[in-house]
Amino acid sequence: MALHNKIDKRVLKEQLKNSSEERLTISFYQYHHLQDPQAFRDELYRRWEALGVYGRTYIAAEGINSQISVPTAGFEAFKADLYSTHWLDGVRLNIAVEDDGKSFYKLKIKVRDKILADGLNDDTFDVTNKGHHVDAENFNKLAEDPNTIIIDMRNHYESEVGHFEGAITPDVDTFRDSLPIIEDMIAPHKEDKNLLMYCTGGIRCEKASAYFKHKGFKRVFQLEGGIIKYAKDAKSQGIDNKFIGKNFVFDERLGERISDEIISNCHQCGKPCDTHTNCINDACHLLFIQCEECAEKYNKCCSDECKDFIALPKEEQIALRKGMDLGSNIFKKGRFDKMAGKFKQKMQQKTTESDQ
Repeated sequence: MALHNKIDKRVLKEQLKNSSEERLTISFYQYHHLQDPQAFRDELYRRWEALGVYGRTYIAAEGINSQISVPTAGFEAFKADLYSTHWLDGVRLNIAVEDDGKSFYKLKIKVRDKILADGLNDDTFDVTNKGHHVDAENFNKLAEDPNTIIIDMRNHYESEVGHFEGAITPDVDTFRDSLPIIEDMIAPHKEDKNLLMYCTGGIRCEKASAYFKHKGFKRVFQLEGGIIKYAKDAKSQGIDNKFIGKNFVFDERLGERISDEIISNCHQCGKPCDTHTNCINDACHLLFIQCEECAEKYNKCCSDECKDFIALPKEEQIALRKGMDLGSNIFKKGRFDKMAGKFKQKMQQKTTESDQ
């Protein structure tokens, strides 16, 4: 049996779009010492493929980090299979707050050096000496304490569309960037303040809380289960929801609504909007916020340059993309024009060559 899905992603996306099967989007993680991550990865792929699981999972010597979707009708079978692995028995499963069943279209399991790219040398501190976990009710109590500093451990494009009231939201692209910046910001309060951290599902806070305790912070707390569990518990328990806006998620949905407020703006026209999208230009795929009107105006692209680029014949697009490796790109002030300029330069060069 093949241990990778080799079907064209466009075919898979179309199949998922037309499918009426109900699916649940789930995320979980667990730190555990694995002797043979590759063998576990292959075993898991066989099991999950048979259960109709889609999604993205990272396996490393330190454990597992998973964002997946499973058929609703097969959820109990999936859970039983997952819990049959002794170190995953009873692991908390975060079920999506807002779900259309279209979050993932294929199963992808990769072996990585770490299940979370944190840039830390884990040998220099005790990663198990983590902060105190708090539930939704106690999170709110701590958040209302004037002696508390609330820290968003996510990236700027996540907090831009939604965050907890009064939280510090670092202007960073990656988790690894956030740790030294946050440390500098709160350095004077190692002894006298509550450090209350949160993230999407909890995994970033697991490592960050241990890191900050290692750095000398005495009163470190983290939201158990992250925003996903908080939102579900706040609703089911009638607790005041202190999260405003959308929770950004790393799947095809790109977000789930937690409250009605729209706190961000379209990156092209500036009107209130919190809908993330990726530029459809295959040479770009910039992640940015776009309203419906701008999506129509720019043909789902991030700029006029990309709009013009995708209007070219496919063969010309492929030729122009050669050597243009932009990696994963995120909208941020100062980058947008620079990126658009790369396409403009390429297209101008092609026009000059065709005129000669």
